[in-house]
Amino acid sequence: MIEEYVTAALRHADYKRLADDTWFASVPRLEGAWANAATVEGCRGELREVLESWLVLKLRDDDEIPTIDGVEIPRREEAVV
Repeated sequence: MIEEYVTAALRHADYKRLADDTWFASVPRLEGAWANAATVEGCRGELREVLESWLVLKLRDDDEIPTIDGVEIPRREEAVV
């Protein structure tokens, strides 16, 4: 489920080349999910790791996680039903 969510989120990532020739990427609907690296491939890999950590923190704190492309991560209270 987490891998499916991360893959869906990566499809919505925005990439920009910065003035220092590094790459910046973020997922607009996921506040705080961003990465920066020397190459676009490196940036994508960093963003994947960031998204995994972002999800772990959201789950730990029982925060709401937006549905992306129909992929939903239920909150603890919803998962226990």
